[in-house]
Amino acid sequence: MAATTSAPVPTTIPSIEYVVVAEEELERPYRVIIENDDVTPMDFVVLILLTVFELDFERSVEVMLQAHHNGRAHVATMPFEEAQRRVYEAQHAAREAGYPLSFYLEPDS
Repeated sequence: MAATTSAPVPTTIPSIEYVVVAEEELERPYRVIIENDDVTPMDFVVLILLTVFELDFERSVEVMLQAHHNGRAHVATMPFEEAQRRVYEAQHAAREAGYPLSFYLEPDS
């Protein structure tokens, strides 16, 4: 009987992106910015600002309206890791509810 050999089967490994942040950057304050979209209901945005970012009701409505009229608004300024955690939590809740609500971080100057 002849031995059969087969060519190796190529495998793909999903790429993983690592973000390396210096210790100074972790302690530096970052601004959380909310972006307006035409899908997420205003009351849902206010709820996220109240529960995830712990803004009071008046400030939550003010931020939501600023984003609605200007396309974006400053939510809060906080250390990088806390800001990143809250943005993840807010966007995860939005996706679970079926909304494209998005936030991003920018260094506070």
